[in-house]
Amino acid sequence: MPATVTQVATGLATNLATITGLRTSVYQPEQLNPPMAFPVLNSINFHKAMGGGDVVMDWTVNVIVGRYTDRTAFATLDGFLSFSGATSIRAAIESDKTLGGVCQTLVLPSGANITSLSSADAEFLQIQFQVTVHG
Repeated sequence: MPATVTQVATGLATNLATITGLRTSVYQPEQLNPPMAFPVLNSINFHKAMGGGDVVMDWTVNVIVGRYTDRTAFATLDGFLSFSGATSIRAAIESDKTLGGVCQTLVLPSGANITSLSSADAEFLQIQFQVTVHG
């Protein structure tokens, strides 16, 4: 049985929570309190394998680093974008590729798309990471 959207979102948030000081949520919260991360489902593809049965979910993990005008926020980008290390988003997400046994595997092929995000009359620095989950 393929994983549900809620199971995958919970698993991604759980993996991200292994980064000390990073707040996580399974959905975008109303109020942003950086640093924080949350997954957003982009698409679900059914019947990806021959004979069907394989479900592939494409996600974007949004990492809100800090206020857009804060130099400290920009300084933390290196750690979040690193391949490995204590603050590596890639390493945290891929630390348990089955998300606690709810999916077959996942991969984080890319990350960047450094942009601003407006919320409550404030501009935040955001990084987006693409994650592909095989159910």
